Amino acid sequence: MYRKEHDSLGEVLVEDEKYWGAQTQRSLQNFAIGTETMPAEVIRAFALLKKAAAEANAGLSVLDEEKCGLICAVCDEILEGKLGGEFPLRVWQTGSGTQTNMNLNEVIARRGNELAGRAVLHPNDDVNRSQSSNDAFPTAMRIAAAQSVTGELLPALDALASAFLRLENEYPDVITVGRTHLQDAVPIRFSQEVGAWRVMLQKDRGMLLAGLADLYELPLGGTAVGTGLNAPKGFDALAAEKTAKLTGLPFVTAENKFHALTSLDAFVAEHGALKALAADLMKIANDVRWLASGPRCGLGELTIPANEPGSSIMPGKVNPTQCEAVTMVSVQVMGNDMAVGIAASQGNFQLNVFLPVTIYNFLQSARLLADAMRSFEKNCVRGIRPNAEKMAENLRRSLMNVTALNPLIGYENAAKVAHCAFAENCTLAEAAEALGFLKKEEAMEALDPNKMV
Repeated sequence: MYRKEHDSLGEVLVEDEKYWGAQTQRSLQNFAIGTETMPAEVIRAFALLKKAAAEANAGLSVLDEEKCGLICAVCDEILEGKLGGEFPLRVWQTGSGTQTNMNLNEVIARRGNELAGRAVLHPNDDVNRSQSSNDAFPTAMRIAAAQSVTGELLPALDALASAFLRLENEYPDVITVGRTHLQDAVPIRFSQEVGAWRVMLQKDRGMLLAGLADLYELPLGGTAVGTGLNAPKGFDALAAEKTAKLTGLPFVTAENKFHALTSLDAFVAEHGALKALAADLMKIANDVRWLASGPRCGLGELTIPANEPGSSIMPGKVNPTQCEAVTMVSVQVMGNDMAVGIAASQGNFQLNVFLPVTIYNFLQSARLLADAMRSFEKNCVRGIRPNAEKMAENLRRSLMNVTALNPLIGYENAAKVAHCAFAENCTLAEAAEALGFLKKEEAMEALDPNKMV
């Protein structure tokens, strides 16, 4: 069964059980592109935005209390997930996100009227009051981005960093071979190696927090081009205050709405922090899988959990699959960063019309990184154990321990010791004595790895 809905272009048929109206239906018909629908995070952010706007409008006496109450009631339903099937629009739509803004307006109005039992709300005149898609969509973007970072990403990052800290504290005295250029280097404590991973995450956390400051500035109240046409005085600040109260995040109104509508620099900066995190996770995951390589013919210095069989043909094979998942996520985030950067460069005159693709990529990056870190921590890092015996064996064989002899015999003589030990397949101490530089006992004392870390 269908009903007739109308907009400024005429009538459109809409399935009777759907709450959306003519503009949503036109978007469904005109933008059957891909399978990617507007992320649920954006829909929830819009519900928060519409509720905050309604409360601000009521506070400024441009919307009556009944209408405000109905809008807020429907927004609460959306936030509870009760109307999830009402937001089917593709990401690949108008670049301003106008159709998604109207999707929310139409659903809220029709559902509100159903709750009231009569026609009370109009999608444009009431639900969209004091707003334009041009300031509403970028506001929803900022809300969604900030919530994804603070609510999902940072907790996952903190849990992974804490897991590395536990690993540091559990094995403070294990010493292993340092490696630079994929070659043997001087010794390092295992806890120092793990500590570097932890600090990478902590530095990334700081970058993410720094970038949030700009995302907290909301364009709402700038309406179509930044002038605030049709929005009452004070609406921008009051709506931002209401949004902050609803979310528990420090949102404020953007000082310059013209900038806020046309520039996506805040997303470039914050996604840059996501890319930095992805780069560090790539490095950490690669380190773990190299150190765990083997188990007999690789480095074999770490053991990691055996979560599943690693081969359909080689019995008993176990692969570092969690590391592989992390590295694939990192690649995706780096690709997304390119898309966000190009999209942000396209702010023509008073509006950027690459908004949906920007927030889609941003949220995918944040979501993937959060999920990957949770999985990596739970299914890999918790079970990492150093193979102290293998580390000690490699440490005894490392020629670069000879560096500790530099102060005693000089760099050039120490190099001769290293070359001799390698050529004769003997220990460094034996080579130092054979070359007449030091007695074996003196060399062994200087070559104690505990004195080098």
